[in-house]
Amino acid sequence: MLSRAFDATLRGLLRRFPVVAVLGPRQCGKTTFARQALPRWTYLDLERPAHAAPLDADPEARLRQLGDHVILDEAQRLPGVFPVLRGVIDRDRAQSGRYLILGSASPALVRGVSESLAGRVAFLDLPPFRWDEVRGASDRSTLDALWLRGGFPPAYLASGDRARAEWLDAYTRAIIERDLPALGIDVSPTTMRRLWAMLAHAQGGMWNASRLAASLGVSYHTVNRYVDLLEQVFLVRRLQPYFVNLGKRLVRSPKVYFRDSGLLHHMLGIEAAAALEVHPSRGASWEGFLIDQLLSSIQRAEPAARPWFYRTAQGHEIDLLVEVGSRLVPFEFKLHSAPSSGDAAGLRASMAQLRLSRGYVVYPGDQAYSLGTGVTVLPAARLLADSKLLRQTLNADR
Repeated sequence: MLSRAFDATLRGLLRRFPVVAVLGPRQCGKTTFARQALPRWTYLDLERPAHAAPLDADPEARLRQLGDHVILDEAQRLPGVFPVLRGVIDRDRAQSGRYLILGSASPALVRGVSESLAGRVAFLDLPPFRWDEVRGASDRSTLDALWLRGGFPPAYLASGDRARAEWLDAYTRAIIERDLPALGIDVSPTTMRRLWAMLAHAQGGMWNASRLAASLGVSYHTVNRYVDLLEQVFLVRRLQPYFVNLGKRLVRSPKVYFRDSGLLHHMLGIEAAAALEVHPSRGASWEGFLIDQLLSSIQRAEPAARPWFYRTAQGHEIDLLVEVGSRLVPFEFKLHSAPSSGDAAGLRASMAQLRLSRGYVVYPGDQAYSLGTGVTVLPAARLLADSKLLRQTLNADR
């Protein structure tokens, strides 16, 4: 069983807050993570009637009976428990580490927790497997394998390509046919699957709701609402552009990425490594995969860091621009086996416009080297696994 790299983060939050909410997509490993990290805590699965009914019938009495150190899984099923939980907490406000809430990041869960437990709850976003969690676990634990399979535990650990494809198909059907309708998306499964396919083919592209709306036969407001909810359940990411007054025309539309590369590949019909090697979306897939993996590592190292991308109307671009305090750290992602100085031309131009002295090209090789003028090439596997290297990278200009 693979251990998660978020244990220290969870324990730190529990020392400071009475409630911690662990949010993430379905099947990302929240339950396993919580029960491994807190094996002596009382666990309730609120999708099970036997666990939910007593809490629903008289939440105050049941919470009093349970005491502290309780895990409430799929807590969005009983949003009425949150106001009661607030009263229980306020009777001993100074005590921390009392409750752990797990949820699939539904708007109902986040809204209920935010409104009822404001100031009493901390949030921890748990993604599917990260590279530093799976490396070295077995002979097949390579960064390429994680990229192809994605990080959802059942998909990553599947016995073969067919088993993984079958699980991903069942997963997408469950999300489209059950979970999204429960979140208020009144759309046919066929239409939603078409939208997912369009988003997959537009991976890393500029967001254009009107174009997608025309293809689906709905309004752009409707498409925006669909994608808002997909983002809130951690299935897609909208990376916002960085604006600065440079006297230049800057792109103002966000970019859209699938959060999990395995789910992206499934929607693109990529089920094996050989197919990924020749697919036209290969570069966009690699970019989105590294953005999601790297941001998880950065958020553990620098929780207040903010992610952006940068692009001018002339086409100068930075794939990921991380704002850490007053510093901006630019990353460009390349699939080349040995990126050269020419591969960093757009990065250099953007660095000059932003007056940045250092930038990084991240690639799938195993050697770090300089391209001159402040640009360093870094191996992706090492950057994602070495927290010391990552901190040095983020703080190089200090």
